[in-house]
Amino acid sequence: MPKVGMEPKRRAALVDAAIVEIGKAGSLDVTVAQIARRAGMSSGLAHHYFGGKEQMLLAAMRHILGVFTEQVRIGFLSAKTPRERLEALIRANFADHVFDRKKTSAWLSFYAMAQANEDAARLMQIYQRRLQSNLLFDLRHLVANPEAVAAALGALIDGAYLRAALAGQGPDPQAAETVLLTLDALIGDAK
Repeated sequence: MPKVGMEPKRRAALVDAAIVEIGKAGSLDVTVAQIARRAGMSSGLAHHYFGGKEQMLLAAMRHILGVFTEQVRIGFLSAKTPRERLEALIRANFADHVFDRKKTSAWLSFYAMAQANEDAARLMQIYQRRLQSNLLFDLRHLVANPEAVAAALGALIDGAYLRAALAGQGPDPQAAETVLLTLDALIGDAK
């Protein structure tokens, strides 16, 4: 008989294990058995909860995005100006809970997966549209060309993740500051 209340705990353990294993490997070249072993359960149970590795990675990315979204929301609560909201959004992208070596490797794997997997592509589009929307909301108050500035900031954020994942040494602790310097250069005196 299944233990009541264990499914959410086991799913969370598998998601965390998937992030760690992908981060350790630096790619999707991990097995369900490795992920399950790290989570302390059988691969059969992992397949029962997720069906396969791709579903685990999608769940891991949803988890990372959920934590990110919550941090953005918290940052927005204390922001009083459009510039402060933009800073909260940028800092949330580079906070420790989403910008560590394991998660940047998961992101890089997720970008690759999104090219061939419809569910991953849809999740990536949601993330990119939400980021673009959040950037545009405040940039419209600060610059005449908000779409171009939002595209540049989005590219800088993605580029910081790409570089961090490819370096294999962990994220750049100055990444947020670099993007904020660029933001200030792009918005000029409009702060």
